[in-house]
Parts: sequence; C-alpha cells; structure tokens
Amino acid sequence: MTWVGEAGPAAILLYDTTLRDGTQAEDIAFSVEDKLRIAHALDSFGIAYVEGGWPGSNPRDAEFFRALKGRPLGRARAAAFGATCRAGARPRDDVNLRALIEAETEVVTIFGKAWELHARTALGVSAPENADLIESSVRFLKARVGEVIFDAEHFFDGWRDDPEYALAMVRAAAAGGADWIVLCDTNGGSLPDQIQRGVLAARGAVERPLGIHCHNDAELAVANSLAAVAAGARQVQGTINGYGERCGNANLISIAANLALKLGRAPGVELLRLRELAALVAELANRPLASGAAYVGKSAFAHKGGVHVSAVVKDARTYEHVEPEVVGNQRRVLVSDLSGRANVMAKARECGIDLDEAAARAALGQLKALEAQGYQFEGAEASFELLLHKARGQHAPAFALIGYRVVDEKRALNEEPRSEATIQVEVAGEREHTAADGHGPVHALDRALRKALERFYPSLREVKLIDYKVRVIPAGLGTAAVVRVLVESTDGRGSFTTVGVSEDILEASFRALTDAIEYKLLRDRQACHDARSR
Repeated sequence: MTWVGEAGPAAILLYDTTLRDGTQAEDIAFSVEDKLRIAHALDSFGIAYVEGGWPGSNPRDAEFFRALKGRPLGRARAAAFGATCRAGARPRDDVNLRALIEAETEVVTIFGKAWELHARTALGVSAPENADLIESSVRFLKARVGEVIFDAEHFFDGWRDDPEYALAMVRAAAAGGADWIVLCDTNGGSLPDQIQRGVLAARGAVERPLGIHCHNDAELAVANSLAAVAAGARQVQGTINGYGERCGNANLISIAANLALKLGRAPGVELLRLRELAALVAELANRPLASGAAYVGKSAFAHKGGVHVSAVVKDARTYEHVEPEVVGNQRRVLVSDLSGRANVMAKARECGIDLDEAAARAALGQLKALEAQGYQFEGAEASFELLLHKARGQHAPAFALIGYRVVDEKRALNEEPRSEATIQVEVAGEREHTAADGHGPVHALDRALRKALERFYPSLREVKLIDYKVRVIPAGLGTAAVVRVLVESTDGRGSFTTVGVSEDILEASFRALTDAIEYKLLRDRQACHDARSR
C-alpha cells in the first residue's frame, strides 16, 4: 500500500470527514456542488483522504460519488463510508456493503462496535457474533476494494469498560485484512492520558497502522488527537473548523498547523492555504469563521494591549507563537481605551498614515474620550481612520448639518409603518433641503442624506448599506440606555464599517452614516491623488 503524502516514517496522514461527520452538525447541509468544491479544496491543501459520505444511507451522497467520477481528485484518495453488515446477514447480501462497492472509490471505511455495551444494546449480538460481523465485512470489502479502513467505534469507552472485548474487536478487523484501524473516541469524553494508554494497548494487540478519530464533547478533541499521535497513531481524522454532531469533531485546521509547525509531521500540507480553506468551508456551511479560531481566526494575531503592541512592533516573536503569514493570516493591531501610542502609531502605519508624536497623542486622547462614551473601534476601522485624519488636522468635513426630522407613522393595525426623513445640509456654501421615504426610519434617513449630497458628490451613488447592527450599552438601563450602531457599507470595490453612539438610536445611526459618507469621499480623494502621482 502506498500512502499519499508520505515523507518518511514520521509522516502523519490527515483524513477529512467534513462531508459526512461535519454535515451531522445542526444547520449544516451541503449541496452536491458544495461537496465537490470542498473535496477539491481539501485535495489542493494536501489532505490524504477525503471521506465523501455514506452512499448507502441517502441519495445525495450516492450522487456525490457519481459526480466525483467526472471530477476526480488529484493527490487525495476518496473514501466511501458505511457500517459492517447487519447481524444475521451475510456480507454478500448486505445492501450497505454493496453500495460501498458501487461507489467505486479507492478507499472504503466501515465502522463496527468496539464497546460491549453498544454491541449488546444496539445490535443485540454476543462478543463472538460481533467479532464475526467485523472480520467478515472487512474481508468481503478487502477482496473488492484497494484499501479498507476500519473505524473502531467507541473504542476508548469500550477499552476502559472491558479492555479485552475492545481489543478483540480490533484483532477481528486486523484478521479480516483492514489496512488501517482507527480508534474512535465517539462520545468525546476521554482525557489525553486515557487516549495515549488506549493507543498503546492497541499497538500491542495488532500489527496494523493506527488512526485516531475524536469528538469534542470535553473540548479535548485536538489535544486527544495529538496525544494519540505521540503514542504512535499515523492517521488523524477530523473535520474542517471542527464541525460535527453535538460539540463537533477534532478540528483538522488546528491539527494540521500543529502537526506541521510544531512537530514537523505533516509535510504534504499547503499551510499558506490554511485560512483560505477554513473560510471556504465556513462560507459554504453558512457559518461565520470564528474570530478566535486558532491560526485562522481574524483575532488569532490581533494585538490590543499597549505593552503587547509595543513589543510586537519591535519583534513579533514576543507575543506570536508563529508568523501569521505562514498560515495565510495577517497581524492586526487593535485600538481601544487600553491602547497606548504604540497601538495608534502601528494602526496608522497599517492605514498608510504618517502620524507624528503630537498627532498620535491627540488621536489617543480622542480615542479614550470616545470609548468612555461607548464607542468601540475594533469593528469600525473606517471610523478610526477618519479619527486619525482629524487628529492630523487634515480633514475637512464634506458637509455641515443644519437639521433633520424623521417621521414614522402607522395608520392602521393591518398596515406596515411608513417612514419619511427630511434633512437640510450646507455644502460648499449652498443649502440643500431634501426628503425621502424608506423601509424604516434609518433607511429613510440614509436615503435623504445621500439624496442631499449626491448632486455635489456623484460617487456616493455607488455606496450601498449592506449591514446594520445595534448594541445596547450598558445593559440593564432599558430604553434609557446608550446604543452603539455599526454600519457596513460598500462602494462596489470594498466594504468598510463605521460606528455611531448616542442615547438616541437615530442620532447614533446618523453619526455612523455620516462617517461612511466621509470615508467614501476620503477614499475617492486618495485614489485621485494616487492616480496623479503615477
């Protein structure tokens, strides 16, 4: 047997089950096209095995394997997943096993019970009967498929409960000719030392390469997977971003990075694509990529404390365990009332702004004053960039507000409310007075403001509001509380987020909308300046 991606005796092979185990998470469902995109992304990244699903359980998985024949993987091996034959049936008569063969994959993975409790309760079979189901199923498949992997389900629970029983089932799989035996912490409740002892026991029982498959119910799936590797496991199963049933599976993103960067044992993976892979799967799963996700989250290399930022600017190794670029991520400097001048100066450099000491002190003072009012700039970097320009004394407002009024009325119980906003502004010595309606008061105010300004600044027609968030601060004051509004806008070339704070939700919204307009016009001026410079 040739192992994909092997580069010496220390190489660990990664086996992805996102397309099967990952879809057992709540609210995750991939189309066939989604699954094909993910499979090929996994292949490009350097995953050795891509488990596509259970062809005997549902039509979608069977369709995926048919589609995969027309769009085959390059380096990775596709695996079809299923169970041992049913109790009382012969393998050649088992519909599930036949479906696995008909999938025509290079690899077939089947699971069997390694816990006496499960075999007795779920299957109603004795130890000899269960061992026969495992051995005969593996033997049947091995005669027809190039590579057979046996997943010993509930191995660690079974091994702690009755070591001889669990090891007997592992021996049965080896006797049937399994190429790999994967030890599963199916309930996800084992500790790393228990995993290590279980792996060592299995190594003593069979002369087959071992794998590990952990669930995350005790928040230990990654740690347990690495503990198994330390004990001699050569294959690690998991899912991208740790998606899976209940609390999820072992996260292959962090496992791949740890194996490659910390242990040097995953030589075939393309770590530069790590964040890209995590983001792609999150997007197709219709889930946000967790900000705090190790290696790939946007906060993974974000620095907020002034002492931290000052040190990182001098030498990133002071507060970073790896270079963010190695895993396709980037360093970020955050600004808040915890910031010092180092944060502000570093953030200004990120924005391409030359800030002297006096301007940095002014910006920092303004930042702390605004955050005391409830502002927060970590998610509103466009507003912070405007603050920096104001601190330099180089920002001229695009307009002056004279006043606005918003009317929200509902004339009948079964009718939708109507919102209308009127606004007066002064631009370049001219007064503009306009009105607009909208779907709610904020939408009406946004339309009226831009309607008043578009005659003077035609590029504002490109701007669209794409997200609007409101947070009450502090909690507990009810309708008297201050609100913080975040507005995300796009001009078709990029998105930017601005913030406004007030006791009045419309005023907070107006401030965020005003910043969005000012920032758009600032970007336009910078683009014109750059074009003239060229």
